Amino acid sequence: MLVLDANILVRAVLGSRVLFLLRKYVGRAEFLAPDTAFQEAQEHLPGILDRRNVPAAPAMAALDSLSKLVQAVEFETYVRFEAIARQRLARRDEDDWPVLATALVSGCPIWTEDTDFFGCGVATWTTDRVELYLAEIVS
Repeated sequence: MLVLDANILVRAVLGSRVLFLLRKYVGRAEFLAPDTAFQEAQEHLPGILDRRNVPAAPAMAALDSLSKLVQAVEFETYVRFEAIARQRLARRDEDDWPVLATALVSGCPIWTEDTDFFGCGVATWTTDRVELYLAEIVS
């Protein structure tokens, strides 16, 4: 299992590497993201698309289709870890607490490009290295 941050969901829509990895390992590895990560991606993606002069409708549809590859974890599942997640992210970006809380409740690492998670007590993987982890857990 691997918990995805919102920036990974956005990268899955805008690039090719993340989507390639998700498709390659889906069914052999479980991908999770807190429901708020999908909401955050929905909020930020239109602005990113506008700056890049990319049509929004196909990209937003691609984000919606990620729910076939990445399981959204409901608030009720991870909220019990809110206090500890906020404490571990203090003076960083406490708004990312749902990602860390989801990792804590599921006992798995985080896939992110956000350095705020480094040193939070949970393993973190970036896109350039995550396939090392994925290949290991499916072998």
